Amino acid sequence: MFIIDAHLDLSMNALEWNRDLRASIQEINAREHQLTDKPDRGLATVSLEELRKGNIGLVVATQIARYVDKTNTLPGWNSPEQAWAQTQGQLAYYKALENSGDLRPIRNLPELYEHLTIWPEDQKTIGYILSLEGADSIVSLEYLEIAHESGLRALGPAHYGPGRYAQGTNASGGLGTLGRDLLRKMEELNIILDATHLCDESFEEALEHFHGHVWASHHNCRALVDHNRQFSDDQLKLLIEKGAVIGMPMDAWMMVPNWERGKSTPQSMGVTLNTMIDHLTHICELAGNTNHVGLGTDLDGGFGKEQCPTDIETIADLQKIPDLLLKRGFSTDDVKKICHQNWLNFLEKAWA
Repeated sequence: MFIIDAHLDLSMNALEWNRDLRASIQEINAREHQLTDKPDRGLATVSLEELRKGNIGLVVATQIARYVDKTNTLPGWNSPEQAWAQTQGQLAYYKALENSGDLRPIRNLPELYEHLTIWPEDQKTIGYILSLEGADSIVSLEYLEIAHESGLRALGPAHYGPGRYAQGTNASGGLGTLGRDLLRKMEELNIILDATHLCDESFEEALEHFHGHVWASHHNCRALVDHNRQFSDDQLKLLIEKGAVIGMPMDAWMMVPNWERGKSTPQSMGVTLNTMIDHLTHICELAGNTNHVGLGTDLDGGFGKEQCPTDIETIADLQKIPDLLLKRGFSTDDVKKICHQNWLNFLEKAWA
């Protein structure tokens, strides 16, 4: 089954975790065997080779860099200009992988259709859509124009905590003038709004003021896990009304209730791919169909095997999902929609 993954932090892993994504997953993890600076050292699940093994031929690949002021205790850069420079280093990494034939930029429908024609016969070059997770690095709206010219096609205004343009996970508050100006410029450039990570107030304001295309690249259900990182049923219904597709992430703490950081494990909490399907099924029940769900795994989002479903050894194991969906009563057509077609249908409308 051809699979689209709508959220991977490939360049962050390459530049901040110092992972050579062209190496095998075994080599990546062996190099980290004695490192302890991050909890997922030696437990990586994502490499380009594993994407190919899993027939994951199209991904949404991120840039990410947070700005923090003196009151913000989260890790980040001390100025938007520094954050911008970090995202440009990440862009340079993607361009280098283009030059090596490992990645192919997908920026419009002709490039998408060409890639879908090539991929079944030649699965070396993975297609990627460039997304920005958190808008802090957009120094001014002129920088958004530069980013769009460089290939940016989706943007989530916030990440964790307070942001320059919107408020994110564990924060509160609306967009303000800067955020609304950003949304207007995104509409003008036809940049997709990624609603992921927006706090409730910013989510409400963003969807009220933005009239372009909206998706949620990696978000689960608050009805199943009661935390502001998840969407409420009302929020999910609003996204469905707007034609959004919602990608299912696989960070275990977002998948089951009562996760205790540093104590819980996927094994102790019984987190499997079927747990992800529970969230997916809930959204389908709200929608009355299977047209608004996909995969946005975030499997390289600062965690590894220590915090993902127990039946995931590497990202190639996404190929287990079609059989699991069939066993849960989904039809073959439903499985195709979830694995790739819903994202493709969305892009055809957004880029028409």
